[in-house]
Amino acid sequence: MRTLAIRHVGFEHLDLLEGILEQRGHEIRYLDMGVDLLDDIDPQADDLVVILGGPIGVYERDAYPFLNAEVAFTARRLAARKPTIGICLGCQIMAASLGTEVYPGLAKEIGWKPLQLTNPGKFSLLGDIGGAPVLHWHGDTFDLPHGATLLASTDLVQNQAFSIENYALGLQFHLEASLENLESWFIGHTLEISTTDGINVQGLRADTAAAAPELEPGARLAFGRWLDDAGL
Repeated sequence: MRTLAIRHVGFEHLDLLEGILEQRGHEIRYLDMGVDLLDDIDPQADDLVVILGGPIGVYERDAYPFLNAEVAFTARRLAARKPTIGICLGCQIMAASLGTEVYPGLAKEIGWKPLQLTNPGKFSLLGDIGGAPVLHWHGDTFDLPHGATLLASTDLVQNQAFSIENYALGLQFHLEASLENLESWFIGHTLEISTTDGINVQGLRADTAAAAPELEPGARLAFGRWLDDAGL
């Protein structure tokens, strides 16, 4: 099995998901957007593609032209019904590739809080995390793609997770984030933290220490369940 991970900043990598995939025998490679090109990559070649997060918006294509190729790559991948996971920015790229709008939300949603699962969501992989808080770190949102099933919401953002049959999973939040790796987020996102009302590094660190260990077992089960359903 081969997994391609599309990365936008170095510290937002596969994290927990990387170990899960390695245990399943996946060969993993990363492409770093803005450095590596997608032009010569076959969207159907890998068994799994994971599109990771980052601090830019899908609509900022004039500033970040590589997003055009990334959205087109994802559209071809999904049209072929090949297993694809999008996380945060990756979820928004999936939504854009499926023809829906991505735009700034009412406010930034940064920190740990639980999801409100829809009825389908309760019977999906997200049922495995129960009421555990998950990590939110985004300012944008999107319209639900046609044919997608809404799995989860929060009080601030309606479209937090969606699936399409057993081959596409979009997660607006960070189910993959681990306690150990989030220290690098606190450094890499220092400007955003310092300019967002109501949050600071000390509070995020304390909340992470409490919430991440509670979430991790359920996150591992959830990812494993989705991979099983996708035949991976």
